[in-house]
Amino acid sequence: MTGQADITLSGFQKGFSYDWFQGALSFTIHSLDVLEFQKFLHNIKLNWEEGNGFLKDFWEQAFSCSFQHDQKPLEPNGSCTGEEQLEDITGPFFEMHMTGHSYSIYNAVYAVAHALHAMSPVLYNHRETLSEKRIDPEDLQPWQLHPFLQDISFNNSAGETVSFKKNKEQGTGFDTEHLIIFPNKSFQRVKVGRLDPGAVEGKQFVIRENMINWRTSSKALPLSVCNDHCYPGYHKQMKEGEKFCCYACVPCPEGKFSDRKDMADCTRCPEDQYPSNNQDQCIVKSKTFLSSEEPLGITSAVSAASISLTAAVMLGIFVKQRDTPIVKAYNRNITYTLLVSLLLCFLCPFLFLGEPSKVTCLFRQTAFTILFTVAVSSVLAKTIIVVGAFMVTKPGSSMRKWLGKKLTNCILLFCSFIQVAICTVWLATSPPFPDFDRQTLTREIVAECNEGSVVMFSIALGYLGLLSIISLIVAFLARNLPDCFNEAKFITFSMLIFCSVWVCFVPTYLSTKGKYLVAMEIFSILASGAGLLGCIFLPKCFIILLKPELNKKKLLICRKN
Repeated sequence: MTGQADITLSGFQKGFSYDWFQGALSFTIHSLDVLEFQKFLHNIKLNWEEGNGFLKDFWEQAFSCSFQHDQKPLEPNGSCTGEEQLEDITGPFFEMHMTGHSYSIYNAVYAVAHALHAMSPVLYNHRETLSEKRIDPEDLQPWQLHPFLQDISFNNSAGETVSFKKNKEQGTGFDTEHLIIFPNKSFQRVKVGRLDPGAVEGKQFVIRENMINWRTSSKALPLSVCNDHCYPGYHKQMKEGEKFCCYACVPCPEGKFSDRKDMADCTRCPEDQYPSNNQDQCIVKSKTFLSSEEPLGITSAVSAASISLTAAVMLGIFVKQRDTPIVKAYNRNITYTLLVSLLLCFLCPFLFLGEPSKVTCLFRQTAFTILFTVAVSSVLAKTIIVVGAFMVTKPGSSMRKWLGKKLTNCILLFCSFIQVAICTVWLATSPPFPDFDRQTLTREIVAECNEGSVVMFSIALGYLGLLSIISLIVAFLARNLPDCFNEAKFITFSMLIFCSVWVCFVPTYLSTKGKYLVAMEIFSILASGAGLLGCIFLPKCFIILLKPELNKKKLLICRKN
């Protein structure tokens, strides 16, 4: 019911049935019990000599009686004595409590009285001055009260403060009243709440449900809907063109849940939880990382161990055959450096297995970038040796004094030092650290290593890629030099495989998540390293072990006519 609704009936509606008002809720104009108002109603007596015709008419209608007139016979219900009690009238015909309208009038009368009292020095100022002229009460205009009404503030007999805002309004809000109908057609208005815009945050609307007596057989909260409940896992959605109480039950969107009936909207689970299949509760996410105990981790570990063992065997073969022509021909020190760096690269995947820790995160990315930089620098140095060896054989070449261990060592140290400096700055400014990715996967929390500075990580990888491309270009240009055993051909194939693997890794890195991303990085490390190992050293090992008759100096130095 709205604030203006009123169920007070006239005498002609006494047979009217209004049981359907039972339990009605309404926003009514705010009111309080005024002191001695009940006593005033009890003491009302008729005094017809005062000529109060309204009260006489009301009395006859309310008590179904009439006063005796000389020209009018008595009503069948009898004559009015004037001693009737207002409290005997049932609620729909007369309320013993002050209504909101009357309470507002009551406050208005007192407000005007206080304003007149504040204005009295002006009204009765017998000492007229130039700045303040006396106003005759008979000539007082309503608008002249406005400045005084603005400033008044008083407590009425109900104990409530009455004052006006800057726009001359009270803004007292509304009372929430609950209507209880009794069998004798009387009723009682029960205040069950308050709507007060001026209250503190969270207290503007207060309602006490325990005071409400719902008009249902079970006395339970009635349903004001035109459809069934929306059960957990669903939320209410308004139907266009339908009444506000009609709605459709829509499943919660992905990533949200509802665990109660008739929820207006679904709620998103905390970061460490995800919705159940029915989307009616949240389940704690499990922590995931590439473990050495699962099939993918075991496969990675076995592959890394196998290729590492192969590199170690090849290193042993080259150390044992260090005095043979095929080992001596291409700078033994660079060969050993390349084999050792590849061996350590194949051991790097073990840093990627298991739950990330502070130590493993510090060395996981920096170790493999530095080791691969040393390996690629060694390949670049070997390629330059091949080119230089061909050039010094030309008559009058000035390259002979530059070619040798000093040049290769300078290339190796200089290229490797730049990468070491990049990684040192990276670790000093924003080092990698263990982290948890709660957003990427729906049902799992990914334990990962945060790179810290993405810029430094990109610079380290970019530098490694630049060295690889330079080595590929130099080896490609030297592939057709007329040696019988031209190592540049094998280096070209190895660097082509190396670059292809890491170029393919970039889109995979951006699209793969979780432990599969770590597995892809391990695969890229092993595949690119195996390409270098196989293309460069496998042919030499074949000659050393299976074709020793070809491991002779004169067969390695032949020229085309």
